[in-house]
Amino acid sequence: MQIHTIHAISPVDGRYRKICNELADYFSEMALIRYRVKVEVEYFIALCRIPLPQVKGFPETQFPALRHLYEKFSEADAIAVKQLERTTNHDVKAVEYFIKAKMDEMGMGAYKEFIHFGLTSQDINNTAVPLSIKEAIADIYLPQLKDVYILLKQFSEDWKDISMLARTHGQPASPTKLGKEMMVYTERITNQLKMLKQIPFSAKFSGATGNFNAHAIAYPQVNWPAFSDHFVSTVLGLERLQYTTQIEHYDYLAALFDNVSRINTILIDLCRDLWMYISMNYFTQKINKDEVGSSAMPHKVNPIDFENAEGNLGMANALFRHLSSKLPVSRLQRDLTDSTVLRNIGVPFAHTQIALVSLLKGLDKINLNQPAIDSDLENNFAVVAEAIQTILRREAYPNPYEALKTLTRTGEKITRETMAAFIDSLEVNDELKSELKSITPFNYTGITSIK
Repeated sequence: MQIHTIHAISPVDGRYRKICNELADYFSEMALIRYRVKVEVEYFIALCRIPLPQVKGFPETQFPALRHLYEKFSEADAIAVKQLERTTNHDVKAVEYFIKAKMDEMGMGAYKEFIHFGLTSQDINNTAVPLSIKEAIADIYLPQLKDVYILLKQFSEDWKDISMLARTHGQPASPTKLGKEMMVYTERITNQLKMLKQIPFSAKFSGATGNFNAHAIAYPQVNWPAFSDHFVSTVLGLERLQYTTQIEHYDYLAALFDNVSRINTILIDLCRDLWMYISMNYFTQKINKDEVGSSAMPHKVNPIDFENAEGNLGMANALFRHLSSKLPVSRLQRDLTDSTVLRNIGVPFAHTQIALVSLLKGLDKINLNQPAIDSDLENNFAVVAEAIQTILRREAYPNPYEALKTLTRTGEKITRETMAAFIDSLEVNDELKSELKSITPFNYTGITSIK
């Protein structure tokens, strides 16, 4: 039964449903059932190709009809499986019965007992779930993250020559380039994506307790580990774990969640920095005349997109961290605690997608306010003190750090003129004085070239 989104308990299925609706194709109950059907069907086809004697006669011309079961899987099919589950009280067994019923309808009933042959439910779940995650990351997550990356990369190029006052501990510090500060985030994202690509999408496919017990007792002549390796890697595109209990150990999955969580943490850092730059008036925001910034203060244009992104990234990380710490822990050969937790995998990805959409919206709305940035540099001439004392060290001038400390900690504002007067008071030659006077917050930016 369809319910209106206004009745949803979770905002990912309510308020934000339109944003993350496409994730339903990977993480909804219907999607999970469809992925299970796919694994069961492809496993049966793989058995036919060994071939086992009892399915040797199954015509390959019927393979497309079987694949049609998951390729054209409908809402009516999903409901039919759920109705079967009311009787079985077992979700994977319901999928097995659904496929068998379909085979009866197609005149393939003689072969139906080789659906789910020798398997436990986790052979299906521990292939269906990582397959759904792999495809969701490839189809949804990475393209959206790439959009953020491309925009940051463009900003770094556009702003590569914009000098900006840096702040450490919230205090004025040695100047930098705005473009370089954007490159900090692109490099961090790039480094994490390199690690993400190294994490395999692993699967368990080896029977009730991971030993091919049923397979080996029925057909001892078959090399079941080799068969399973080929099926999981070649047919499903996953990597089979060799030694498991009834369930896969989820270590790689935990690593993946931790990796996505680290990327989210980087984006939280970005959101907070951009929020601060907006509050400092370094950026203004494009105005939509129909939007309301504050219910009480008409003048306000709040950085709500960055705040929304930060909040959703935090929600995603809380769930990712629970998943990565809980899933690898299971009593003895298995307990059922992973089952209900696995059903929530789509939720942190949904919050991440909501965040990426908000972040992209926020990035698209900011405008550089260079006069404000330049004014901040001019009003903080004291930051060149580091440069001046460093050159004086080079020239063996006595106690240069202490001389600049005395100048800059009087409580009085240091201006261009103040610094020039201080330089004139130094007992150094005119050439060195000219060199020192040429240093300003606008050119004291170090090596900040954008590659």
